[in-house]
Amino acid sequence: MDNATFLPTGAAATPAAPRTTASRLKSIFSGSIGNMVEWYDWYVYAAFSLYFAKAFFPAGDSTAQLLNTAAIFAVGFLMRPIGGWLMGMYADRKGRKAALMASVLLMCAGSLVIALTPGYETIGVAAPILLVVARLMQG
Repeated sequence: MDNATFLPTGAAATPAAPRTTASRLKSIFSGSIGNMVEWYDWYVYAAFSLYFAKAFFPAGDSTAQLLNTAAIFAVGFLMRPIGGWLMGMYADRKGRKAALMASVLLMCAGSLVIALTPGYETIGVAAPILLVVARLMQG
């Protein structure tokens, strides 16, 4: 099959302009920054999970606090295939660059929500709820 099969009536396929070395390096750098942001979010949550357990959950049983923190960490992993599906649909409509930017911005926004959310002692049950929302955004 040729590409004209998938183009609107009357549209002709045009070859892509050759890419320069600078544009390739920019693409590699941008993609690497996005990947770094993604893994940084996961690493920071794992590294600070002991702090999150005490800050976002009621005082008492430290084992329950840690299990709750780990469960919220898992929520991010469960969201990844759903987020991939949603971002894939978005990329089909708006393009890969827009989808990559949206993905990175959502990950950064999730980290910002975690950083700005007050602890359990301040806002009660809203703290773990906001933590779940932030992890969903990161996932």
